[in-house]
Order: sequence, then structure tokens, then C-alpha cells
Amino acid sequence: MYGATRMSRVAVLIPCYNEAIAIPVVVRDFAAALPGARIYVYDNNSSDGTIQAAAAAGATVRRQDLQGKGHVVRRMFADVDADIYVLVDGDATYNAADAPAMVDRLLKEQLDMVVGSRVSDEMEAYRRGHRFGNWLLTELTGRIFGRTFSDMLSGYRVFSRRFVKSYPAHAAGFEVETELTVHALEQHMPVAEHPTHYVARMDGSVSKLSTWTDGWRILLTILKLTKNGRPLAFFSIGAIVSSILSLMLAIPLISTYAETGLVPRFPTAILCAALMLLAAIFLVCGLILDTVTLGRREAKRLAYLACPLHQLKDADE
Repeated sequence: MYGATRMSRVAVLIPCYNEAIAIPVVVRDFAAALPGARIYVYDNNSSDGTIQAAAAAGATVRRQDLQGKGHVVRRMFADVDADIYVLVDGDATYNAADAPAMVDRLLKEQLDMVVGSRVSDEMEAYRRGHRFGNWLLTELTGRIFGRTFSDMLSGYRVFSRRFVKSYPAHAAGFEVETELTVHALEQHMPVAEHPTHYVARMDGSVSKLSTWTDGWRILLTILKLTKNGRPLAFFSIGAIVSSILSLMLAIPLISTYAETGLVPRFPTAILCAALMLLAAIFLVCGLILDTVTLGRREAKRLAYLACPLHQLKDADE
């Protein structure tokens, strides 16, 4: 099956920050797993010799000065021209031997993204808190955007050219995986998951992920993407909450008015009217932005369709 892959230009993209210990292993493993693939390491202001270690291992090394994984991914997607893109972290925790199967699946099933869903029995590799956070954020994204994955935050993915060249990157940090996932779900792209073995970091290698800080940033990213991608649902929540509060405060006033013909608490009456007006504003905002979002979604779809899926031809030959 890998014969079709050899006909396509495969690029392995590795974002790196202070991974001098692990990066030579990652470069060599992926070079062995995907012969003929071009290995790119994009350094993100490392201070531990990552650049030298990656270059010595045979990778093409480039720099991205803007700090954050999202900035690095945006730069890689813009700079590198290929038919198939393999994105993987440079910490040697993902299994390079699974890359050919993931690429072959992308080709055979004509997919736009294959996510490497992590399978691990090592608690140090995939801590319980990270598992729970991943499950919670994945479930939340699924509730909002529909069909989703079991491991939304995996850093091991294979992309088609048309995905990469139509992806409107905005993320700056580790929330980039969330943005990649939502982009695929929003455009109803053909995607799949492929199980991959996940191991602990090498001795001396330190994780750059902050459980609480980055988890909070990912949650905010989901809310932002909901506002931008599902504005009617987002603003309808505000409209419903404002309406309920207004009605709860108005019930005693209406009861008193029915009995006495008087409205004794004008400030409360004014607040009820203001809350109901706010609910109407929320609803109107949602309706207007929903129309705008439809236009943006159509524009992104046209950009997606404008990129040829080169590997389909290769797979059929």
C-alpha cells in the first residue's frame, strides 16, 4: 500500500521548543518509517541546541520567532508545499511506525485528516488529569459541533493538501489542535482516527504543556469558535437567560398589579423591561451573525474545493 504514498510528496512537520534530547530520535524514526519524505523541524526559540541536533539528524531546520505552537503550525502550513502532511510533536512520544498506515488510510479512503488517537498503559505518558481534560473538552466540542473524535487534542495527524491550504489558522498556542478539529467538523470533511501507541517522554525531556493554563485556553478557544461558528446558538443562550430572569422578576409585579392596579416597585419593572430588551438584542445579534457566518463558511468551502487533492490521482494509478 505504501507504493501509492511514494508517488506523492510527503512532508513531516515537527514543531519544536527545547527538544534537543528527543528530536534526533523523532527525525530518524520518521525518516525510516517514511522513506523519501522531507522532514521539516521548525524551531520556536529553543535555547538547548535543538536546531543543531535536528540538523545533524538530517532534518531541514527553519525558525519561527513568534512563541507558541499555533504560530509554528501556521508558518509550517504556509511555507511547505507537499501532497501529504504529517504533523507530529518533537518529544518522541508518538510512534513513527504508525505513520505509513495513517498515510495509506488517508490515500485509500480519500480523507482530509487522520488523527492518531493515543493508546497508552503508561500513567506517566498520559496522566489521569490529562485524560479527563481531553475527554471533557472533546465531549464539549462534540456537543457543539456534532460528530467528533475520541482524542481531539492529539498532536499526531496526517493531512491532505487541500486541508492544509484552506485552513484559516488563528490559534497561537496548544489550542491549535482544537482549531484543526473544529475546522474539519465545520466543513464536514472526510476524517478518521487511527490508534497509535503513546509513550512517556525520554529522560531529561520536559513537557511544555501546562494542564490548567492550556486547558483554560482551549476552553476559551472552544467558546470563541462557538461564537464565530454557531452564533445563533451562542447568542440564543443569552436571550433565554435574560428572558427567564425578566419573567421571574416580573411575576410578583404582575400579581400585585392584578390585585391592586398599582406597580409599587418601578426600579424592578424597569429592570424587567431592560432584561427583555437585552434578550431581544441577543436574538437579533444571533440572527444577523448567523447569516454572516453562512457566507464565511461558504467562502471557506470554496477555498477548500479550490485546492486539488493530488494524492487521489496517485492512489488510483
